[in-house]
Amino acid sequence: MSLASAAPTEQALREELAAAYRLMALFNMTDLVYTHLSVQLPGESHRYLVNPYGLLFEEITASSLVIVDADGQPRQQTSWPVNPAGFVIHSAIHRSRPDAACVMHSHTVAGMVVAAQDQKILPLNQMNIEFYGAVGFHGYEGIAADDNLSERERLVRDLGNHCGLILQNHGLLTVGATVAQAFYRMYYMEQACRIQIAAQATGMPLHIPSEEKILRTKKQFDDDPDQGQLIWQALRRKLDREQPDYKD
Repeated sequence: MSLASAAPTEQALREELAAAYRLMALFNMTDLVYTHLSVQLPGESHRYLVNPYGLLFEEITASSLVIVDADGQPRQQTSWPVNPAGFVIHSAIHRSRPDAACVMHSHTVAGMVVAAQDQKILPLNQMNIEFYGAVGFHGYEGIAADDNLSERERLVRDLGNHCGLILQNHGLLTVGATVAQAFYRMYYMEQACRIQIAAQATGMPLHIPSEEKILRTKKQFDDDPDQGQLIWQALRRKLDREQPDYKD
């Protein structure tokens, strides 16, 4: 599937995003009912799908996702609340980055460990190199909330044109033109963090490849047209076999 293919329907996006929630749970990348994955609806101005507040990611289905506006306010009837304060991060990015149709935010242990370090993601192996120079850094400002809307401007500034963002003392964030692309980036950004803290835990000297090798490898990743689609299709097949109710 090309990133330039026809715009998906609302139902297709609901199924895509519900699949992403289930996969975050499957790979232990959740924080109970907290954090969000969001996607912009096709042909809609500032209308997004997001999780209802209070459901575990493993409970999310296509029909349980809620349409919200840029302020995180529900624009459909729902029996579950929505957390507008938690949508502050997402709304800022959706508004400023037309290419960021999907935004994912996580509170994984590995991601939060690296977010507590000053050195960010180190190019320790080829998976980490994929994020070399591609991840921004946003200083900690407390719990993201709707009483600190000025933080939106700084989030946008710090993300810039990057594919991901380390939220200092907080967690990770990725963006993508599709749900597949944003999930691919989140999965491998999380893996990069796990690799980094595992390598640091050995107490042994860490080898960083030369700048020339790093840049050559980074270009190989950037030139790949797949953008996670092959992996995404395989993961969707896995869910279709094991958790088909995500489409409900």
